[in-house]
Amino acid sequence: MSKQSTLVGAAVLALVLQPAIVQAQSYPEKPVRLVVAFPSGGAADLVARQIAQRLTEQWRQQVIVDNRSGAGGVIGTEIASRGAPDGYTVLFGSSSTFATGPVLQKNLPYHPQRDFAPITLTTLIPNIIVAHGAVPVRTVKELIDYAKSRPKQLSYASNGTATASHIAGELLRHRAGFEWIHVPYKGAGPAITDVVGGHVQFLIGAISTSLPHMRAGKIRGVAVTGLQRSSAIPEVPTVAESGFPGFEVIQWFGLLAPAKTPAPIIQRWNTAVVEMHRDATFADQLKTRGLEPSTNTPKEFGAFIQKEQAMWTKVFKEIGISL
Repeated sequence: MSKQSTLVGAAVLALVLQPAIVQAQSYPEKPVRLVVAFPSGGAADLVARQIAQRLTEQWRQQVIVDNRSGAGGVIGTEIASRGAPDGYTVLFGSSSTFATGPVLQKNLPYHPQRDFAPITLTTLIPNIIVAHGAVPVRTVKELIDYAKSRPKQLSYASNGTATASHIAGELLRHRAGFEWIHVPYKGAGPAITDVVGGHVQFLIGAISTSLPHMRAGKIRGVAVTGLQRSSAIPEVPTVAESGFPGFEVIQWFGLLAPAKTPAPIIQRWNTAVVEMHRDATFADQLKTRGLEPSTNTPKEFGAFIQKEQAMWTKVFKEIGISL
């Protein structure tokens, strides 16, 4: 290719990109909707609202959290996938809707890669197994023994079918060889309410959701599902160190926009959120709740999602988990 042709091609590309660049420079010019596929009161809602508040202050335009819960996050994710690709609809996505869910549920009304443009990872969340205060269980061994003595009589609440909390419960059931009943909810908020109320004996969910109730003595931490203990509750051991080496189920959250959203707008979001997470005050607000801040580039986030799907496909096939 001649030098002249190269220059002409570059000029054409600049003309094509210029409207999007100009749009991104003035963006946002009106309120932005941040769709959260889970109800208020859970970890997803907590992190999304902190991000929305920071962006509202920085951009001087409201970033409004829109909770659209149901079907383990599927309903809200589908709604976001149909949003206009103009940067004014953004999804607060999760591992449930982009990693475990697509592997277990083959007929989802959205496609994780085709319908969305990745922005950035935001949070890593080890789950915790907690017991209602009246249940005489303090360790994983006691939980297993208690469940085996009461086959199919115990129940555990999750954030919904195919969510990380559901997967953790099924992995433990499979590896320990006991039975308990899965009770899926629309999100962590309704689930913790029923466990605190004694309607369900156990909960598997984000540490941030359980922590206030643990401190109030209403529920008891049994084990964390990450490989490392949480700095927020270092006294609670991991499942891995409780007789199941290598046991790890980590939930994550991230931001995605409808496919074909202009790259400059995607980058504007990425830059703002990455800088936000570098702020010590913001990061500490997450860490004290058992949440680990984590960001990456749009390209890295896309590769991360594909890697997660491949990993869970292999795990589910090996142990025979299906819906």
